[in-house]
Amino acid sequence: MSEENSTRPKENGFHKLPGESEEDISWIKMKSQMGYHRIKSQAQQLKQDVKQSFLQELDSLVDGFLEEVDLAEGKEGLTNNVSFSDISSSRKKKRTNGELPDKVFMARNSVLTDLFKIKDVKTIYHIFVAILIVFSLNTLVYDLINEGRLNLSFDLIQYGMGKFSKVMELWMCMNLSTVLVVYPGFYYWSMHRKPGKLGGYDIAAAICYILYQLVFLVWPIVYIKDNALPPGSSIIVTSEQIRLMMKVHAFVRENAVKVLKYKKDDQSSEPVCPDFSKYLYFLFIPTLVYRDSYPRTRSIRWSYVVSNFGQVLACLFYTYYIFERFLVPVFRNFGREHITAKALILSVFGSMLPATLVLVLGFFAILHSWFNAFAEMMTFADRMFYKDWWNSTSFANYYRTWNIVVHDWLYTYIYKDVSRLSPKKRSLAMACVFFISAVAHEYVLIMCFKFFYPVLFVMFMGAGFGFIFFKGVGRGWNVFLWLMLIMGNGMLMCLYSLEWYARQRCPENMDNFLDYLIPRSWTCDFEAMEG
Repeated sequence: MSEENSTRPKENGFHKLPGESEEDISWIKMKSQMGYHRIKSQAQQLKQDVKQSFLQELDSLVDGFLEEVDLAEGKEGLTNNVSFSDISSSRKKKRTNGELPDKVFMARNSVLTDLFKIKDVKTIYHIFVAILIVFSLNTLVYDLINEGRLNLSFDLIQYGMGKFSKVMELWMCMNLSTVLVVYPGFYYWSMHRKPGKLGGYDIAAAICYILYQLVFLVWPIVYIKDNALPPGSSIIVTSEQIRLMMKVHAFVRENAVKVLKYKKDDQSSEPVCPDFSKYLYFLFIPTLVYRDSYPRTRSIRWSYVVSNFGQVLACLFYTYYIFERFLVPVFRNFGREHITAKALILSVFGSMLPATLVLVLGFFAILHSWFNAFAEMMTFADRMFYKDWWNSTSFANYYRTWNIVVHDWLYTYIYKDVSRLSPKKRSLAMACVFFISAVAHEYVLIMCFKFFYPVLFVMFMGAGFGFIFFKGVGRGWNVFLWLMLIMGNGMLMCLYSLEWYARQRCPENMDNFLDYLIPRSWTCDFEAMEG
């Protein structure tokens, strides 16, 4: 073949042999071009097939990796009726019809529980313990030198947590109402309604539920006012009130859907109303999202329970020392002398680090120690009460990871429900979540301090909501987030402390309801007080 080609004269890319006509050359060229196009078409098809196969394999690999991450977080694996197929199907459901995924419970530790197994992180914990000891020694030495005796009365704690018997009375009544009113009422409705479309019986039941929630909202307010509960006791009452209202709504919201979908002739349907034991268990476990079953541990480690309650107590005394040594001395003279812009700025910056430390202590005491203690006593295995919010580089991620327990409730029963009503306006659902959260936080502070001073609400709905649109990666954004948190907490601590002492020292502006709404720190007449 090579010898023939060497003797074939070359014409338009082809070697012409003796005796070949122009028609032969054209036929050979046509066959060659047809073969070239066929090979090119096959190559393009092969390219598309390889690309599609690669994307499918990559998608499968990512799904498998996510499942392995879920398993790693679960430690002991998923329990009860939760499986990888459920997770995969929920992801596929989200991809196909836009449905938001449901909360999945699994057995896993809290983040700090795992981090404390690392020697270097445990050392940081030891440093905080050493600082607490130094604070204690500082207080003891201060009392010995200035007063010549030890002052172990802890006046601030005694005042803040005063009238504790009244708190326990209301706590018992609130819990009994959820047990003796909510469950029997829901059970009666679920067992006596006729399957089918909504009717007058269902509307009457909904009205009764709304009236119950309104009474449950007003009742503690009146009780706190009539008994003049101090700040700490008021926070306990209002926090428990909000917790139970969220629990009741979760139970009714989850099971009302099952009741409305129930068909009398469907033999495979489960009971429309859960057992009372499931409802009672839900009331005391550290989650606000209702399920008929949860992952459970096999035993209770009572030493772990005691150690967590001990940490809560240590954080309480830690907070006491911070207030006693760093915050009270800054504000105790307000109302006795004029406050200037210079003094106000110095007070804000002087409050930043103590206020941030109080924030971290509150997080550790409640979201870690308190929740883990109750989870251990109730054999509740899902301990993901928070994530590594301290590593966040955006406020959007911080809000999602700071308090998983509340975030899951807001996501499940506010964000998802509003999104169903307005699927094309997810921003409306996000605004509703922020508004409800801001109102709840401000409500707790109003009942704590007994005055309306919406600094937190304005910051929450203003800068707090606006910052969620700032997203970035890297250490610089994490520094920015911590800087905003430190400055914001300093401003909150300073402004609320100033208003608190103004309420204690300055005369009332007017003897009516408006006095609760007008900041007395803005209108305090120092000259009249001096005169």
